[in-house]
Amino acid sequence: MNAEFADLFKLGRAERLQLVEDLWDSIAEESDPLPVSEEKRDELRRRKTRFLQHPASGRTWEQVKERARSQHD
Repeated sequence: MNAEFADLFKLGRAERLQLVEDLWDSIAEESDPLPVSEEKRDELRRRKTRFLQHPASGRTWEQVKERARSQHD
């Protein structure tokens, strides 16, 4: 834990959740996009190309969620 923020961890659960929500909202309001490294862009391009060549190889969002849930049981 960062000592600079130690007092924040003393807040109640509801107050900490509100803080997280406020921080998230402030990030979402920023107009500058987050930087994406060229390496990550290359990987995204590679995945897109592979998917376009083999669309049946992908999974629906429902399938992804179900797989994630089954791994935690």
